[in-house]
Amino acid sequence: MVQSWRLRVQHKTGFTYAGKVSSSYNEARMSPRNEPHQAVLDARVEVWPPARTYKYEDYWGTAVTAFDVHAAHEALQVTATATVETLPAGDRLTGDGASWADLAAPESVDRWHELLLPTPRTALDEELTELAESIKSAHATPQAFAMAVSERVRAEVEYQPGATGVQTDAVHAWRQRKGVCQDISHLVVGLLRAVGMPARYVSGYLHPSSSAAVGETVVGQSHAWPEWWAGRWMAFDATNGIPVGEQHVVVGRGREYGDVPPLKGVYSGPENTGQGVEVAITRLR
Repeated sequence: MVQSWRLRVQHKTGFTYAGKVSSSYNEARMSPRNEPHQAVLDARVEVWPPARTYKYEDYWGTAVTAFDVHAAHEALQVTATATVETLPAGDRLTGDGASWADLAAPESVDRWHELLLPTPRTALDEELTELAESIKSAHATPQAFAMAVSERVRAEVEYQPGATGVQTDAVHAWRQRKGVCQDISHLVVGLLRAVGMPARYVSGYLHPSSSAAVGETVVGQSHAWPEWWAGRWMAFDATNGIPVGEQHVVVGRGREYGDVPPLKGVYSGPENTGQGVEVAITRLR
């Protein structure tokens, strides 16, 4: 019998300013998705100062909560709370799926065109392009190649919080051999695309313990991992070297981080003096 987890995720984030902001216009991508391996039982997004919110699904299929704040404020806080049922990894990585010839076929290239192009954070230099080609030459199938790329990046790039920022690109992270889940995901996505393999960036949450105690609230993480197309979409947490399963909660997908930031917006007023982030996760079952 497949044992699902039930997780409650509370994600708080926001901005502080050097004085009163007269108005701001914002988008939050912090609500989990309903999909085959996870079911959203409850989800809400609360804003302070209070504001009317409206929801829509963006081009990439991510749920967006949009809101404007027109009352003067020196801080903005957004709290997203969700209860999600998640399934183990199961057979999500089994089978070789598509061949290299399948991926090179015109209909495949046309279908996944946007997920084959480099972006500012996933573009590679000559060294990384050559690395992608050398790993490809040693693997007969796209699936084997993708797993080898994931393991290579994990082995070479040390996970180190604070080593990079949200604007860091794959080349910079590779050169310093340090980064966070965002950088590792950008690197994997860039290497896959370099040899014609469709790949996308996934944002979400991770419960840090595979043996989580029921009822215990822990400090969770905003997390990211890559997915690739090898006849079907497959996901692997390259930062931790584990399949995406019951510990993971999907929020959104895109070409890179810039398509799925948790909170972004524009405002009129003094400078932004900081952004706080707090994620708490409780296993309910």
